[in-house]
Amino acid sequence: MNERINARPISTINLSRKLKLSQMMVFARVLDTGSFIRAANELGLTQPAISKAIFELESFFDEELFNRSNRGVTPTEFGLMLGRRVRSLIAELRFMTDEVHAFRKGDTGHLIVGTLIAASAVLLPRAIAQLQDEAPGVLVTIQEGTAAQLFPKLMTGEIDIVVGRLPERDSQLYTSLPIRHEELYGEEFSVVCGTDHPLAGREDVAVAELADAAWIFPLPESPARMAAEKMFHDAGIPVPIPRVESLSLLANLGLMLHSDLLSFMPRAAAVQLMRVGSLSILSMPAMHNAGRVGFSIRADKDLAPSCKRFLMCLRRAAVDLTQVSE
Repeated sequence: MNERINARPISTINLSRKLKLSQMMVFARVLDTGSFIRAANELGLTQPAISKAIFELESFFDEELFNRSNRGVTPTEFGLMLGRRVRSLIAELRFMTDEVHAFRKGDTGHLIVGTLIAASAVLLPRAIAQLQDEAPGVLVTIQEGTAAQLFPKLMTGEIDIVVGRLPERDSQLYTSLPIRHEELYGEEFSVVCGTDHPLAGREDVAVAELADAAWIFPLPESPARMAAEKMFHDAGIPVPIPRVESLSLLANLGLMLHSDLLSFMPRAAAVQLMRVGSLSILSMPAMHNAGRVGFSIRADKDLAPSCKRFLMCLRRAAVDLTQVSE
Protein backbone atom coordinates (compact mmCIF):
# COMPACT_ATOMS: atom_id res chain seq x y z
CA MET A 1 0.00 0.00 0.00
CA ASN A 2 2.82 2.45 0.92
CA GLU A 3 4.51 1.78 -2.41
CA ARG A 4 1.34 2.83 -4.24
CA ILE A 5 0.93 5.95 -2.11
CA ASN A 6 4.50 6.96 -2.94
CA ALA A 7 4.26 6.03 -6.61
CA ARG A 8 5.30 8.69 -9.08
CA PRO A 9 2.40 10.82 -10.36
CA ILE A 10 1.33 10.36 -13.96
CA SER A 11 0.20 13.42 -15.89
CA THR A 12 -2.18 13.56 -18.82
CA ILE A 13 0.72 14.81 -20.96
CA ASN A 14 2.82 11.77 -20.02
CA LEU A 15 -0.08 9.47 -20.87
CA SER A 16 -0.62 11.08 -24.26
CA ARG A 17 3.09 10.92 -25.11
CA LYS A 18 3.85 7.42 -23.89
CA LEU A 19 0.70 5.41 -24.52
CA LYS A 20 -0.27 4.17 -27.95
CA LEU A 21 -3.74 3.24 -29.16
CA SER A 22 -2.32 -0.01 -30.51
CA GLN A 23 -1.14 -0.95 -27.01
CA MET A 24 -4.57 -0.27 -25.55
CA MET A 25 -6.28 -2.31 -28.25
CA VAL A 26 -3.92 -5.21 -27.52
CA PHE A 27 -4.64 -4.87 -23.80
CA ALA A 28 -8.41 -4.89 -24.42
CA ARG A 29 -8.22 -8.04 -26.56
CA VAL A 30 -6.12 -9.89 -23.97
CA LEU A 31 -8.59 -8.77 -21.31
CA ASP A 32 -11.55 -10.06 -23.35
CA THR A 33 -9.98 -13.34 -24.48
CA GLY A 34 -7.99 -14.20 -21.36
CA SER A 35 -5.12 -15.36 -23.57
CA PHE A 36 -2.10 -13.81 -25.30
CA ILE A 37 -2.35 -16.44 -28.05
CA ARG A 38 -6.04 -15.83 -28.80
CA ALA A 39 -5.50 -12.07 -28.75
CA ALA A 40 -2.61 -12.46 -31.20
CA ASN A 41 -4.74 -14.57 -33.55
CA GLU A 42 -7.66 -12.14 -33.48
CA LEU A 43 -5.45 -9.10 -34.07
CA GLY A 44 -3.23 -10.75 -36.67
CA LEU A 45 -0.10 -10.24 -34.58
CA THR A 46 2.57 -12.54 -33.18
CA GLN A 47 2.52 -13.60 -29.56
CA PRO A 48 5.85 -11.80 -28.88
CA ALA A 49 4.28 -8.59 -30.20
CA ILE A 50 1.35 -9.03 -27.78
CA SER A 51 3.72 -9.74 -24.88
CA LYS A 52 5.84 -6.69 -25.77
CA ALA A 53 2.80 -4.36 -25.78
CA ILE A 54 1.61 -5.63 -22.40
CA PHE A 55 5.14 -5.41 -20.96
CA GLU A 56 5.43 -1.78 -22.13
CA LEU A 57 2.12 -0.89 -20.47
CA GLU A 58 3.11 -2.61 -17.23
CA SER A 59 6.47 -0.85 -17.27
CA PHE A 60 4.87 2.55 -17.82
CA PHE A 61 2.31 2.16 -15.03
CA ASP A 62 4.71 0.18 -12.81
CA GLU A 63 1.85 -2.23 -12.16
CA GLU A 64 1.08 -5.76 -13.26
CA LEU A 65 -1.96 -5.98 -15.52
CA PHE A 66 -2.42 -9.75 -15.53
CA ASN A 67 -1.76 -12.80 -13.42
CA ARG A 68 -0.20 -15.46 -15.66
CA SER A 69 -0.90 -19.20 -15.42
CA ASN A 70 -0.90 -22.29 -17.65
CA ARG A 71 -4.62 -21.76 -18.28
CA GLY A 72 -4.22 -18.23 -19.55
CA VAL A 73 -4.24 -14.83 -17.90
CA THR A 74 -6.61 -13.09 -15.50
CA PRO A 75 -6.63 -9.35 -14.85
CA THR A 76 -5.25 -7.93 -11.63
CA GLU A 77 -7.21 -5.37 -9.65
CA PHE A 78 -5.29 -2.64 -11.45
CA GLY A 79 -5.91 -4.36 -14.79
CA LEU A 80 -9.67 -4.40 -14.17
CA MET A 81 -9.67 -0.70 -13.31
CA LEU A 82 -7.59 0.21 -16.35
CA GLY A 83 -9.74 -2.04 -18.54
CA ARG A 84 -12.87 -0.03 -17.80
CA ARG A 85 -11.19 3.15 -19.00
CA VAL A 86 -9.53 1.55 -22.01
CA ARG A 87 -12.86 0.09 -23.17
CA SER A 88 -14.42 3.55 -22.99
CA LEU A 89 -11.55 5.00 -25.04
CA ILE A 90 -11.89 2.27 -27.67
CA ALA A 91 -15.64 2.85 -27.80
CA GLU A 92 -15.03 6.56 -28.44
CA LEU A 93 -12.57 5.63 -31.20
CA ARG A 94 -15.25 3.40 -32.73
CA PHE A 95 -17.77 6.29 -32.55
CA MET A 96 -15.29 8.57 -34.31
CA THR A 97 -14.66 5.94 -37.00
CA ASP A 98 -18.41 5.57 -37.56
CA GLU A 99 -18.93 9.30 -37.87
CA VAL A 100 -16.03 9.71 -40.32
CA HIS A 101 -17.39 6.90 -42.49
CA ALA A 102 -20.92 8.28 -42.28
CA PHE A 103 -19.69 11.74 -43.28
CA ARG A 104 -17.60 10.50 -46.20
CA LYS A 105 -19.77 7.67 -47.55
CA GLY A 106 -23.00 7.72 -45.57
CA ASP A 107 -24.96 4.88 -44.00
CA THR A 108 -22.04 2.82 -42.74
CA GLY A 109 -20.79 1.89 -39.31
CA HIS A 110 -20.91 -0.78 -36.62
CA LEU A 111 -23.94 -0.94 -34.33
CA ILE A 112 -23.76 -3.07 -31.16
CA VAL A 113 -27.19 -3.84 -29.71
CA GLY A 114 -27.87 -5.35 -26.32
CA THR A 115 -31.17 -7.18 -26.20
CA LEU A 116 -33.43 -8.45 -23.47
CA ILE A 117 -35.84 -11.31 -24.04
CA ALA A 118 -38.86 -9.04 -24.52
CA ALA A 119 -37.41 -7.69 -27.77
CA SER A 120 -35.27 -10.50 -29.16
CA ALA A 121 -38.03 -12.51 -30.87
CA VAL A 122 -39.95 -9.92 -32.88
CA LEU A 123 -39.22 -6.22 -32.33
CA LEU A 124 -35.47 -6.43 -32.80
CA PRO A 125 -35.51 -8.61 -35.96
CA ARG A 126 -38.06 -6.31 -37.60
CA ALA A 127 -36.09 -3.19 -36.77
CA ILE A 128 -32.81 -4.70 -37.97
CA ALA A 129 -34.44 -5.86 -41.21
CA GLN A 130 -35.58 -2.29 -41.85
CA LEU A 131 -32.10 -0.97 -41.06
CA GLN A 132 -30.49 -3.44 -43.47
CA ASP A 133 -32.92 -2.40 -46.23
CA GLU A 134 -32.07 1.26 -45.72
CA ALA A 135 -28.37 0.99 -44.82
CA PRO A 136 -26.89 -2.38 -45.82
CA GLY A 137 -23.42 -1.10 -45.00
CA VAL A 138 -24.15 -1.07 -41.25
CA LEU A 139 -22.81 -4.11 -39.43
CA VAL A 140 -25.09 -5.10 -36.53
CA THR A 141 -23.75 -7.12 -33.59
CA ILE A 142 -26.30 -8.47 -31.09
CA GLN A 143 -25.47 -9.27 -27.46
CA GLU A 144 -28.19 -10.97 -25.42
CA GLY A 145 -28.25 -10.77 -21.64
CA THR A 146 -29.99 -9.50 -18.54
CA ALA A 147 -30.44 -5.85 -17.64
CA ALA A 148 -27.79 -6.23 -14.93
CA GLN A 149 -25.32 -7.44 -17.57
CA LEU A 150 -26.18 -5.05 -20.39
CA PHE A 151 -26.58 -1.66 -18.70
CA PRO A 152 -22.99 -1.55 -17.36
CA LYS A 153 -21.78 -2.31 -20.90
CA LEU A 154 -23.96 0.52 -22.18
CA MET A 155 -22.28 2.87 -19.73
CA THR A 156 -18.74 1.90 -20.83
CA GLY A 157 -19.63 2.17 -24.51
CA GLU A 158 -19.21 -1.54 -25.22
CA ILE A 159 -22.74 -1.54 -26.61
CA ASP A 160 -24.65 1.33 -28.18
CA ILE A 161 -28.23 0.62 -27.18
CA VAL A 162 -30.28 -1.79 -25.08
CA VAL A 163 -33.60 -2.93 -26.50
CA GLY A 164 -36.21 -4.79 -24.48
CA ARG A 165 -38.35 -4.50 -21.38
CA LEU A 166 -37.54 -1.26 -19.58
CA PRO A 167 -36.58 -1.36 -15.90
CA GLU A 168 -39.16 -0.32 -13.36
CA ARG A 169 -39.16 3.44 -12.74
CA ASP A 170 -38.28 3.02 -9.07
CA SER A 171 -35.47 0.52 -9.69
CA GLN A 172 -31.80 1.35 -9.19
CA LEU A 173 -31.06 0.63 -12.84
CA TYR A 174 -33.59 3.29 -13.83
CA THR A 175 -32.64 6.01 -11.37
CA SER A 176 -28.90 5.69 -10.70
CA LEU A 177 -27.40 5.80 -14.21
CA PRO A 178 -27.31 8.60 -16.82
CA ILE A 179 -29.43 6.59 -19.25
CA ARG A 180 -32.41 7.78 -21.29
CA HIS A 181 -35.26 5.30 -21.65
CA GLU A 182 -37.96 5.54 -24.31
CA GLU A 183 -41.08 3.39 -24.13
CA LEU A 184 -42.29 2.03 -27.47
CA TYR A 185 -45.32 0.05 -26.35
CA GLY A 186 -46.87 -1.67 -23.37
CA GLU A 187 -46.24 -5.38 -23.51
CA GLU A 188 -49.16 -7.81 -23.61
CA PHE A 189 -48.94 -11.50 -22.72
CA SER A 190 -51.05 -14.36 -24.03
CA VAL A 191 -51.54 -17.87 -22.71
CA VAL A 192 -50.05 -20.32 -25.22
CA CYS A 193 -49.66 -24.06 -25.71
CA GLY A 194 -48.47 -26.61 -28.23
CA THR A 195 -50.68 -27.29 -31.25
CA ASP A 196 -51.56 -30.77 -29.92
CA HIS A 197 -52.65 -29.55 -26.49
CA PRO A 198 -56.28 -30.46 -25.56
CA LEU A 199 -57.13 -26.74 -25.20
CA ALA A 200 -55.67 -25.76 -28.60
CA GLY A 201 -58.39 -24.43 -30.88
CA ARG A 202 -61.01 -24.22 -28.13
CA GLU A 203 -63.28 -21.18 -28.04
CA ASP A 204 -63.55 -18.97 -24.96
CA VAL A 205 -61.29 -20.79 -22.53
CA ALA A 206 -62.05 -19.78 -18.93
CA VAL A 207 -59.34 -19.04 -16.37
CA ALA A 208 -60.90 -21.64 -14.06
CA GLU A 209 -60.05 -24.35 -16.59
CA LEU A 210 -56.36 -23.50 -16.26
CA ALA A 211 -56.04 -23.93 -12.49
CA ASP A 212 -55.06 -27.60 -12.66
CA ALA A 213 -52.95 -27.33 -15.82
CA ALA A 214 -49.20 -27.93 -15.95
CA TRP A 215 -47.49 -24.55 -16.29
CA ILE A 216 -44.31 -22.80 -17.34
CA PHE A 217 -44.30 -19.56 -15.33
CA PRO A 218 -42.11 -16.48 -15.86
CA LEU A 219 -39.35 -15.98 -13.32
CA PRO A 220 -40.37 -14.72 -9.85
CA GLU A 221 -40.62 -10.94 -9.41
CA SER A 222 -40.59 -10.31 -13.17
CA PRO A 223 -43.38 -8.09 -14.58
CA ALA A 224 -44.62 -11.07 -16.60
CA ARG A 225 -44.87 -13.22 -13.45
CA MET A 226 -46.83 -10.54 -11.64
CA ALA A 227 -49.23 -10.23 -14.60
CA ALA A 228 -49.67 -14.02 -14.71
CA GLU A 229 -50.46 -14.24 -11.01
CA LYS A 230 -52.86 -11.29 -11.29
CA MET A 231 -54.86 -13.20 -13.91
CA PHE A 232 -55.61 -15.93 -11.38
CA HIS A 233 -56.13 -13.54 -8.47
CA ASP A 234 -58.67 -11.52 -10.48
CA ALA A 235 -60.56 -14.74 -11.23
CA GLY A 236 -60.55 -15.70 -7.54
CA ILE A 237 -58.50 -18.83 -8.24
CA PRO A 238 -55.35 -19.96 -6.39
CA VAL A 239 -52.20 -19.46 -8.43
CA PRO A 240 -51.00 -22.85 -9.76
CA ILE A 241 -47.61 -24.16 -8.73
CA PRO A 242 -45.48 -24.12 -11.89
CA ARG A 243 -43.59 -27.14 -13.19
CA VAL A 244 -40.98 -24.88 -14.85
CA GLU A 245 -39.88 -21.26 -14.35
CA SER A 246 -38.37 -19.72 -17.47
CA LEU A 247 -38.24 -16.58 -19.60
CA SER A 248 -36.51 -18.30 -22.54
CA LEU A 249 -38.78 -18.20 -25.58
CA LEU A 250 -36.82 -20.94 -27.31
CA ALA A 251 -36.78 -23.29 -24.31
CA ASN A 252 -40.46 -22.67 -23.57
CA LEU A 253 -41.42 -23.36 -27.18
CA GLY A 254 -39.50 -26.63 -27.14
CA LEU A 255 -41.19 -27.69 -23.89
CA MET A 256 -44.66 -26.95 -25.25
CA LEU A 257 -43.98 -28.84 -28.45
CA HIS A 258 -43.16 -31.99 -26.47
CA SER A 259 -45.60 -31.79 -23.54
CA ASP A 260 -48.97 -30.43 -22.38
CA LEU A 261 -47.39 -27.49 -20.59
CA LEU A 262 -49.03 -24.08 -20.84
CA SER A 263 -47.02 -20.88 -20.83
CA PHE A 264 -47.23 -17.11 -21.02
CA MET A 265 -45.63 -15.37 -23.99
CA PRO A 266 -45.39 -11.80 -25.28
CA ARG A 267 -48.34 -11.50 -27.63
CA ALA A 268 -46.32 -10.18 -30.58
CA ALA A 269 -44.03 -13.22 -30.44
CA ALA A 270 -46.97 -15.58 -29.89
CA VAL A 271 -48.81 -14.27 -32.96
CA GLN A 272 -45.72 -14.77 -35.10
CA LEU A 273 -45.20 -18.35 -33.89
CA MET A 274 -48.90 -19.14 -34.27
CA ARG A 275 -48.82 -18.02 -37.91
CA VAL A 276 -46.07 -20.52 -38.73
CA GLY A 277 -47.91 -23.30 -36.91
CA SER A 278 -45.50 -23.63 -33.99
CA LEU A 279 -48.00 -23.04 -31.18
CA SER A 280 -51.58 -22.06 -30.35
CA ILE A 281 -52.85 -18.99 -28.50
CA LEU A 282 -55.67 -19.81 -26.13
CA SER A 283 -58.93 -18.03 -26.85
CA MET A 284 -58.99 -15.72 -23.85
CA PRO A 285 -58.18 -12.04 -23.20
CA ALA A 286 -54.54 -11.01 -23.31
CA MET A 287 -52.90 -9.71 -20.15
CA HIS A 288 -52.18 -6.01 -20.52
CA ASN A 289 -49.55 -3.85 -18.81
CA ALA A 290 -47.18 -6.76 -18.31
CA GLY A 291 -44.21 -4.44 -18.78
CA ARG A 292 -42.93 -1.55 -20.87
CA VAL A 293 -40.88 -2.36 -23.96
CA GLY A 294 -38.52 0.21 -25.42
CA PHE A 295 -34.88 1.17 -25.75
CA SER A 296 -32.22 2.65 -23.48
CA ILE A 297 -29.32 4.85 -24.57
CA ARG A 298 -26.66 6.95 -22.86
CA ALA A 299 -28.05 10.33 -21.83
CA ASP A 300 -24.60 11.94 -21.63
CA LYS A 301 -23.21 10.89 -25.01
CA ASP A 302 -24.16 11.68 -28.59
CA LEU A 303 -25.26 8.71 -30.67
CA ALA A 304 -23.35 7.37 -33.65
CA PRO A 305 -25.15 7.98 -36.98
CA SER A 306 -25.94 4.28 -37.41
CA CYS A 307 -27.59 4.21 -33.99
CA LYS A 308 -29.69 7.29 -34.76
CA ARG A 309 -30.97 5.61 -37.91
CA PHE A 310 -31.67 2.44 -35.95
CA LEU A 311 -33.85 4.38 -33.47
CA MET A 312 -36.12 5.41 -36.34
CA CYS A 313 -36.36 1.77 -37.45
CA LEU A 314 -37.22 0.70 -33.91
CA ARG A 315 -40.02 3.24 -33.64
CA ARG A 316 -41.52 2.18 -36.97
CA ALA A 317 -41.24 -1.52 -36.11
CA ALA A 318 -42.99 -0.88 -32.79
CA VAL A 319 -45.91 0.80 -34.54
CA ASP A 320 -46.19 -2.15 -36.93
CA LEU A 321 -46.10 -4.62 -34.04
CA THR A 322 -48.88 -2.96 -32.08
CA GLN A 323 -51.09 -3.06 -35.18
CA VAL A 324 -50.30 -6.75 -35.85
CA SER A 325 -51.01 -7.90 -32.28
CA GLU A 326 -54.36 -6.15 -32.02
